[in-house]
Amino acid sequence: MASTTAKKVIVRRFERESLTGFVNPFSYLQPQSIELLKPDGTLVLMPYSEVKSVSFVKDFDGETESRRVFLARPKLEGLWVRMVFTDGEVLDGIMPNNLLSWDFAGFTVTPPEPDGNNQRIFVPRQALRGIQVLGVVGSPLRGKRKKAPPTGEQPTLF
Repeated sequence: MASTTAKKVIVRRFERESLTGFVNPFSYLQPQSIELLKPDGTLVLMPYSEVKSVSFVKDFDGETESRRVFLARPKLEGLWVRMVFTDGEVLDGIMPNNLLSWDFAGFTVTPPEPDGNNQRIFVPRQALRGIQVLGVVGSPLRGKRKKAPPTGEQPTLF
């Protein structure tokens, strides 16, 4: 794992305490597990069934719990989704409005407070009871309106 591509993460698990470590964002999703390099140098493979979420963070010591739902309609472009975990917890996020960019093992969302410590959150499909699309923000179907070209004549006032 190259140090230039390693990202700081906090892995929340259902039945155990959270783990901190580093992942390579291009290869941490394995077919059956998530690959995490702990700060002490040990490599851990965690099955998807144990993982609740993987939060890409700015700091390990920063605020880990932030707002879980949007208080108003989000401004970021994408699909506004609400995920319900198997334990009943609810999390809102913004997903890309592109099926090709979705991971096979789960969903990566931008949390309600993207300026907080959590920058992105990956949620395995096995951790969810359900997912619901609440809205499409910035739909590409609604193109920008073109203004009518100005006529060359000056309207007369009198």
